[in-house]
Amino acid sequence: MSNNKVIITIAPTGGVASKSQNPHLPTQPEEIAADVYDCYNAGASVVAVHARRPDDLATCNADIYRSINSAIREKCDIIINNSTGGGTTGDMLNPSAENGWDVSFEERLKGIDAGAEMCTLDPLTMVATFDGTEMVMNTSPSRTRKLAEEMLKRGIKPEWEVFNAPHILQDVQACVDAGLDEEPYYVNIVLGMHKGFQGTMPYSPRYLQQMVDVLPKGSQFCVTGMGSAQLPAAINSLLLGGNIRVGLEDNLFYKKGEVGTNLQLIERLVRIAGEMGFDPATPEEARQMMGLPLKNTTSRPEFAV
Repeated sequence: MSNNKVIITIAPTGGVASKSQNPHLPTQPEEIAADVYDCYNAGASVVAVHARRPDDLATCNADIYRSINSAIREKCDIIINNSTGGGTTGDMLNPSAENGWDVSFEERLKGIDAGAEMCTLDPLTMVATFDGTEMVMNTSPSRTRKLAEEMLKRGIKPEWEVFNAPHILQDVQACVDAGLDEEPYYVNIVLGMHKGFQGTMPYSPRYLQQMVDVLPKGSQFCVTGMGSAQLPAAINSLLLGGNIRVGLEDNLFYKKGEVGTNLQLIERLVRIAGEMGFDPATPEEARQMMGLPLKNTTSRPEFAV
């Protein structure tokens, strides 16, 4: 395989934004699948799926994930990556007298039971603050291990979502050392959430370089830049030998003052990557690059190709 192949992830929905912020945001299974298919045809090889209830609020309900996954799989063989982060609304929140809300770990666990080839694994504890209300997402070391163990049982490859260097050095490394993932480890470095999420980093080339430098040996990485950081972070990732991600989950705008579509964001990124000498990997090529399916498990996700 050519060494200029790059894995492009589309993150179409997320668990935070609403159609009132961008009417192009797909939230229900058929509209998510239609958007994903267009992005697949434009060069995306992975889709990072968040689920929404019929009222558009966030959930990790496995039945809703299955509906989305099935609708996508009817159209194409893109790699499906279901979220175990969920979001900051709907089913994800339990009231907490101390903090306002807790993000439900039990609900997050449901995200691994819909047959995806990959699932996100956020090995971190953070506090999100919106309009003065705090939402605590507690992923302690034992919870991180629980998620990793349950994914391994099901033949699911984790996408490690990390927001600062200690998440890599402590939490990802501990699970790797325990044999809970296989090389190549796939790490998504998320930058630019620092204004609302405690323990996260702004985007800068220096911070990104620092995090790339401490990745476990045998890692592949992707970079997610939030908001206006999306495009420069993606280009920076290519320069460092990484993969790229765009989508309305991370950035609602095509340019300042103009809301975008998932297809616009993918097409622009493919054009830029092409000018830099990179070609989008097909889903089949991306599976080879990411080590899918896993070798040391007998369980296989129902949607695996």
